[in-house]
Amino acid sequence: MRRTTRSAFAVTAVLAVALACGAPETTAPANAPSSVPDKPSAPVELSILDVAGNLQLTQGMIDEFVAEHPNIVSAVNYTKSTAPEMPGKLQAEQRGGSSQTHLVLTGTDGLASVIEQELVLELFPDFESRFPDLTENYLPAAADMQELAQGQGITVTFYPSGPLLEYDPNAVADPPSSTGELLDWAKANPGKFQYAQPANSGPGRTFLMGLPYLLGDEDPKDPVDGWDKTWAYLAELGKYVDYYPTGTTDTMKNLANGTVDVVATTTGWDINPRVLGTVPAHMKTTTLDGFHWVTDAHYAVVPRGVSEDVLSATLALIEWMLQPEQQAKAYDKGYFYPGPAVKDVTLDMAPQESRDAIEKFGRPEYDRLIEDNPQETSLPAEQQVAAFQRWDREIGSGKTK
Repeated sequence: MRRTTRSAFAVTAVLAVALACGAPETTAPANAPSSVPDKPSAPVELSILDVAGNLQLTQGMIDEFVAEHPNIVSAVNYTKSTAPEMPGKLQAEQRGGSSQTHLVLTGTDGLASVIEQELVLELFPDFESRFPDLTENYLPAAADMQELAQGQGITVTFYPSGPLLEYDPNAVADPPSSTGELLDWAKANPGKFQYAQPANSGPGRTFLMGLPYLLGDEDPKDPVDGWDKTWAYLAELGKYVDYYPTGTTDTMKNLANGTVDVVATTTGWDINPRVLGTVPAHMKTTTLDGFHWVTDAHYAVVPRGVSEDVLSATLALIEWMLQPEQQAKAYDKGYFYPGPAVKDVTLDMAPQESRDAIEKFGRPEYDRLIEDNPQETSLPAEQQVAAFQRWDREIGSGKTK
């Protein structure tokens, strides 16, 4: 990940294993400190864990905050891990009575885990006064995503996401335009379609959560009892998928080197790898009939066990990150296109390198698709965990690496 310092990369763990641990037997306080000052009594050194690639969008915001508020934050240590591994890390720290991790930047996958296992502080309504008009300031679909946090996180970046298909036009002259055509294409071209494991991949989980809309399932929000068509479809499609990589990066490498010709993607995972040159610029994207966006977001969550001063500093930092001029940095190089979670943050407010990248590698049709198609929220925490676990058991078992 770009612009990241003092990073530690951890190995991937299986989400189901982490969840099986249940809520931690922790001696860390279950509630936020009772008295949190507007500013810490002395500058604090923050430890920030990123399990979503969010620093690509927000590290510029954070570094600028540190530079302009030395009386609040003296330094920041950045660490990277994966969403499946993160709960175990927080559990281990909290069993010791305090958290060495002060702020976690996570997607909906990690959010689901920390809510399920009661690992983070409830920020709302306790600190609602620190974020006046939060819901009104969000884009409408970002406000919907904020509801998924159940008061235990704050949406800091947002995008409509997908599911999209990305393909090599040199190998696929006539891309699939429906779920039926995708299945037929996969049968005719075994091993040439791929998506990553949903528990650790934005495009993977967006593909998973988008299929119930594409297939007309009974209840797209109920993966246990309402996804009969989806689970049957994934099982049939899986006959022609060689394996499911642990992360999206591997699917993009496989697309670039010709191992596969079609992958599940999102707006950001289409644009950014082409900006970086890891995927050839000539790749194209398409949608399937009945397309609904399944929106995605990144959240700031605060682990249980932080001190009053640390909590004060993290709240001040999150307030800063939600300012429009800081949100404009979220355009980045298309990684989470568009990226801002709050209203009225336009591309012309973004840094020049962001504008240049999106002008060259963005797709004008994305703005039309965003305007013209329904936007559905990701599954709530409990349902998302259930979907991942069933996918692991019934679809991915024996075909992951």
